[in-house]
Amino acid sequence: LTYHNLAYNIFEKNGDKENVAKVLCYIGQDYADGGNYPQALVYFEKALKLYKAIGDEERIGSLYLLFGWVYVQQGNYYQSSKINEEAIKTFEKLGDSYSLAFATSNIGDDMYNLGNYAEAIAYYKKGLFEFEKKHDKINTCDTYYDLGNCMLQLKDYAAAIKFQLKSLEIASQTGYTFGSAMANFGIGNLYEKQGDYIEALNNYLLAIQQFKQISNKVELASLYSQTAGCYVNLNQLDKAKEYFQYAFDLAKQIDSKRPMRDYYQRVEKLDSITGNWHQAYLSHKEFNRLNNSILDFEIASKLTASQLKYEEEKSNLIEKTEQDKKDLQQRIVRNAIGVGLLGALVFSIVVYRQRNKISKARKRSDELLLNILPEEVAEELKAKGSADAKQFDDVTVMFTDFKGFTQISEKLSPTELVNEIHDCFKAFDEIISKHNIEKIKTIGDSYMCAGGLPVMNRTNAMDVVSAAVEINNFMQQHSIVRKSEGKEVFEIRIGIHTGPVVAGIVGVKKFAYDIWGDTVNIASRMESSSEAGKVNISGSTYNLVKEKYNCLYRGKIEAKNKGEIDMYFVEAKT
Repeated sequence: LTYHNLAYNIFEKNGDKENVAKVLCYIGQDYADGGNYPQALVYFEKALKLYKAIGDEERIGSLYLLFGWVYVQQGNYYQSSKINEEAIKTFEKLGDSYSLAFATSNIGDDMYNLGNYAEAIAYYKKGLFEFEKKHDKINTCDTYYDLGNCMLQLKDYAAAIKFQLKSLEIASQTGYTFGSAMANFGIGNLYEKQGDYIEALNNYLLAIQQFKQISNKVELASLYSQTAGCYVNLNQLDKAKEYFQYAFDLAKQIDSKRPMRDYYQRVEKLDSITGNWHQAYLSHKEFNRLNNSILDFEIASKLTASQLKYEEEKSNLIEKTEQDKKDLQQRIVRNAIGVGLLGALVFSIVVYRQRNKISKARKRSDELLLNILPEEVAEELKAKGSADAKQFDDVTVMFTDFKGFTQISEKLSPTELVNEIHDCFKAFDEIISKHNIEKIKTIGDSYMCAGGLPVMNRTNAMDVVSAAVEINNFMQQHSIVRKSEGKEVFEIRIGIHTGPVVAGIVGVKKFAYDIWGDTVNIASRMESSSEAGKVNISGSTYNLVKEKYNCLYRGKIEAKNKGEIDMYFVEAKT
């Protein structure tokens, strides 16, 4: 990084744009190799801007591949697949089949990470054909590993081990340490899936040493969690705790969703075995949150299907209308004026009906769109086919959660449980709508919303606190009714924090409006640090509402991974 910065200064001083762009790519790679992915993307963006100004399509295509790789490390598979599609278009235009193989293999990675294993295999095989043709041992090795992983997920263990051993063989022949590490990781995973934890552990520990040699932090963090999971299954709980701590510390350091998700998925079992039920529940929730942020594409899929259906209907109806028009014109020529007038009338009716169908299809599509996305974002999406992520400096985020949800849910039938959550969340929806607050999502029994976006305002803190008080009052009244009926009741905890967020659309086949940033994490900690029947707010929110609400200062309270935070219980309006 030091030498690349020196080179950058020399090329910049000499006005050598081509080499400035090249060095920017190298600096971006330096940051990526060190696990600083946001900074890597900053330098890639600068390089891309220069290459576009120069008009170097080949370099642009290669840079797209680097973007895709970083997005995968961050767990942003939607963005990765999007940028890899741009790479494919670029390399197809250049007629560069070898570079095209990289892009198709990368999309294979995206499909694998999104659970579309059959599609992933098809993309991997396209890439493999080119790599073998070019005698590219390194990428051939990687692709055999990828195919082995797909076969493992499809439970074709014979094919999985064949591909993984092929990958290990090539890596050993070429001295490719990363390839050997990944193959050992894959073989260990195969043993673990079949319940042979001793053999799995042997391969995992070997892979750990190899990943340490090349300082690959992302794979190492995930591997630590899988190793810890093996120790749990072997009832070596102290070793399991040790490796889970390695996994957590490293995942937090590199700030990547995938290894952190893998950590929470596996540590839950350790918490359960050791009787730490509360922590097991929190780990399960955190796993679901991270997993949904990567894979929650159901809503967007329905939207995409609706939009495609609408476009298809529109195209078919217009085509049919044009054909009807031609047919009617021919009849008018052949028949008498009276019949022709009748035909014209029929044609008018057909056109009217077809237009009516198009209008209804558009209305259905628009209604679905507005039910999923904020109106402003939906309009932007309709206008240009995408919606830009935006920074908001002043947003108030609220989380709600039901105390003892797991224990209470075990006493209710599935139908009762779903109906009860539906009734509560329906009431929450109505309350926040009155206060101009945007619902973000629900995760299990947790409800998340935010004020101050997608249209900025100065009243968002008051809006959200007022809505929270109303939600709390509703739950108290609702509990009284259920108690009188001899039914189980849910007690609600509410947490609120105000600060900056980034908001935008995520999803690969479906769209979902979501928000990110430390503000979201702190709001979640406000909820988990709250008490049943209380609205817990942070110091930043308190400063915005203290003139209109009496609040009880709780002092500085430790929040997980956030240190001590000033917290207040909202008492009543002043």
